[in-house]
Amino acid sequence: MAKEHLVIFDTTLRDGEQSPGASMTKDEKVRIARQLERMRVDVIEAGFPAASVGDFEAVKAVAEAIKDSTVCGLARANENDIRRAGEAIKPANSGRIHTFIATSPIHMKMKLRMEPEQVLEQAVKAVQWARQYTDNVEFSPEDGGRSDVDFLCRVLEAVINAGARTLNIPDTVGYNLPSVWGGLFKTLRERVPNSDKAIWSTHCHNDLGMAVANSLAAVQNGARQVECTINGLGERAGNAAMEEIVMAVRTRSDLFGCDTRIDTTQIVPASKLVSQITGYAVQPNKAVVGANAFAHESGIHQDGVLKHRETYEIMRAEDVGWTTNRLTLGKLSGRNAFRTRLQELGIDMPSEDALNAAFARFKELADKKREIFDEDIFALVSDDGMPPEHIRLVSSMFHSETGEAPQAKLVLSVGGEERPSASSGSGPVDATFKAIENVIPSGAELLLYSVNAITTGTDAQGEVTVRLSKDGRIVNGQGADTDIVVASAKAYINALNKLHAGGEKLNPQL
Repeated sequence: MAKEHLVIFDTTLRDGEQSPGASMTKDEKVRIARQLERMRVDVIEAGFPAASVGDFEAVKAVAEAIKDSTVCGLARANENDIRRAGEAIKPANSGRIHTFIATSPIHMKMKLRMEPEQVLEQAVKAVQWARQYTDNVEFSPEDGGRSDVDFLCRVLEAVINAGARTLNIPDTVGYNLPSVWGGLFKTLRERVPNSDKAIWSTHCHNDLGMAVANSLAAVQNGARQVECTINGLGERAGNAAMEEIVMAVRTRSDLFGCDTRIDTTQIVPASKLVSQITGYAVQPNKAVVGANAFAHESGIHQDGVLKHRETYEIMRAEDVGWTTNRLTLGKLSGRNAFRTRLQELGIDMPSEDALNAAFARFKELADKKREIFDEDIFALVSDDGMPPEHIRLVSSMFHSETGEAPQAKLVLSVGGEERPSASSGSGPVDATFKAIENVIPSGAELLLYSVNAITTGTDAQGEVTVRLSKDGRIVNGQGADTDIVVASAKAYINALNKLHAGGEKLNPQL
């Protein structure tokens, strides 16, 4: 008997972007969207077009770039939001508008200041407006997990009659437990008279660590779309992790009457790309995509795996994209070999100029490292798609000696003008940041400084993430180099460039 199709709706570019500092540029969104398309994600929620001109342009760019996946824009239940979403997704081969309005008593009273009947009327109008742009309309009752079931049934019946073909029930605040959440889907599908005319969807937040479990409970009770993000990215404690949903359904096919069309070998590359662009590192013990997900330390476990893999492994590492591939290229290798390896890694360079710039960085790295790994290549191409470099590191010199204050001397290019700077600090990184601030007094607050080794060995590149906050805006900056102080300078400057690029966003929450 053929399994039913489980639609994967990825909201990394919208809900995932609401993580502090995870805001993405237009080019970064397109890069991630192309990887999602390569994974065969069904629906890509590209953003919230009414939030800003930048977000509108980003959703439009994704709609123009993506051919095989449906591109979705989010809109509140008002005519302006829906018009902007409709215009943004217009270039897509397949477009969807996702509109929402809160239905829980606390949200209707305290946030919307609306009576239930007004909410019902607005929900129907929103779907009707969206239908003017596309037949593919999704409706979400925000905070559905805390809504009155009788009222929820009335709203859902009405929006189906108005033309909504996907009904997404969000656990907006991560309040529910699997038995309750699964029961809610069973109840709604039984009580809404026209429930068979729509696909039922679940969107779970992870405040109690239940997002994946709740999503799977919904699937077992008839949901055939799951809204999720790469690495479980999202505001507060995040969203349901796409990789965990997909592999749970596939691994426990005995319990699910459905399956996804996801190419699971693209999961790890997607995880690394999202982590790299957003600056949100994946914890080592994270399921499926963590560095330790397929590692075995216990002697008993090692012995069992060596005798028969399935004694302690329920998935194959290679099935989700983990490889031991090493780029056996060096400083004498040619551009064509480099291009071929990028293609094997699923990396699309936006232009020949970008390829040439990445190849030049590869040559420079090959002079410093004996072995270059795939992770190094991902780091090399991360500079492409960055915001314009208003500030650029031209040269640097650092001095650190026992008993003496560390010193940093830099030359920065600011708007094309070179400016020298020097400072001391409690350490070389502190001195470097102070030297940068001497030239560019940003007034930003440093929220996070994080260092990760990209690969093993003392010659490994260090990848630094810096998170800055200014006037309520939070940005992440990344930098990679075999010299960790240089990587730190690059990361700090990258964050300052993002602050300089500006861009305001609204963050609707589902």
